[in-house]
Amino acid sequence: MTDHRQDPAHHYPRTEIVPAHAPVTPAPHRPESMPEEKAPTSIAVLPTGSKRSRLPWLIGTAIVLAIVGGGLWYWGTSGAPPVQYKTAVVDRGPITAIVTATGTINPVVSVQVGSQVSGKVSRLFADFNSQVVTGQVLAQIDQKPFKARLSQARAAVKSAKGNIGKAEVLAAQRKREFDRMAALRPQAYVSQADVDLADTNYRDAAADVEVLQAQLDQAQAALASAELDLGYTTIYSPVDGIVVSRNVDVGQTLAAAFQTPILFVIAQDLTRMQVNASVSEADIGGVHEGTEAHFRVDAYPKQFFEGLVTQVRNAPINIQNVVTYDVVITVSNPDLKLKPGMTANVTIVTAQKDDPLRVPNGAIRFRMPNVPIDRKASRVWVLDQNNQPRQVEVTTGIADSLSTEIVGSSLNRGDRVIIGIESEEEQAQKKLPPGFQPGRGMR
Repeated sequence: MTDHRQDPAHHYPRTEIVPAHAPVTPAPHRPESMPEEKAPTSIAVLPTGSKRSRLPWLIGTAIVLAIVGGGLWYWGTSGAPPVQYKTAVVDRGPITAIVTATGTINPVVSVQVGSQVSGKVSRLFADFNSQVVTGQVLAQIDQKPFKARLSQARAAVKSAKGNIGKAEVLAAQRKREFDRMAALRPQAYVSQADVDLADTNYRDAAADVEVLQAQLDQAQAALASAELDLGYTTIYSPVDGIVVSRNVDVGQTLAAAFQTPILFVIAQDLTRMQVNASVSEADIGGVHEGTEAHFRVDAYPKQFFEGLVTQVRNAPINIQNVVTYDVVITVSNPDLKLKPGMTANVTIVTAQKDDPLRVPNGAIRFRMPNVPIDRKASRVWVLDQNNQPRQVEVTTGIADSLSTEIVGSSLNRGDRVIIGIESEEEQAQKKLPPGFQPGRGMR
């Protein structure tokens, strides 16, 4: 009998890890007579490390929701947006109607000192900013030519006087001859022809005296003219004041034949000045004498000077088809800050009220689209309690750059008047959260 003993075998357990999705393969069929050589193998099925990702499903859901939301927003906003009005409140407050103009500052009395004779300036006795009095010598023109003409005129007068003396002596002699002939004629000692000749000679001598007398008068007139011209060579100040302009120098030749040369300009009193402002024809109707005026100059931009309208001149000034009128504004200048020739930016107060009922100027100018305009009447649009616009006829008074006075209407303080219509961009900006509105440069 054969002994089929075998060496003892060590049985170690074996475990195979099979994924859950892998099919389990059954062990092959073994005959019963065949002895087992290995220990039974146990199979453990484990789950996978991670499930299938849900990201595609989430993305698809988000896309669908976005499409649905966009469609709902489109259908909800596809209609015309409601009209939104810009409004302002009717209130009470001060209104000052003004007229603006530009003018030049000038002295109240300004005298131009010229020369009536031609010649070379030999001396000057005044300069810029010189204080002068009436009769003070300002300049001297060379007197030598005028003194020579004066001497000629005096000589001509003496010659005329000598000639008239000779003529008078001759006339006296002719008269005696005529008287002698006239006395001898009755006794027939002389003929009638001799008497007539003596009479003619006498009359001729008397006529010569008259002619020479006229020459004497002419010479005396020339002498007086030469004396005047010599006196004009000295330039005197006609008024008390200050020299604001000097237009000549020593040695300069003056030619007064065609136009009087201006030597000096004297301002009589610089403590009182006037502004000659040019007011347009559209604004001149509200400017009257006694109206207050304020102005500034570039030299003192932060200081206002006060004046009073003293004259509204009726002479029109037409420059390139623009008609203006000269308005004279008198101003006190005790500290001499204002200089002649400065440019003044003038503001004239034409009307002023302290507490009238007023509306913004935009409410008067607003026109509702597709509504006929009646230019003969003033109307404003008001929002009622239901935010519906309605038209109200008003009577306006004075106005300034911001507001217009309402004199008579059904408007009351606190009513909302329409001054404009909001655009779609402005409506969209209102819906943005704070901090997201575009700046001025982005609009």
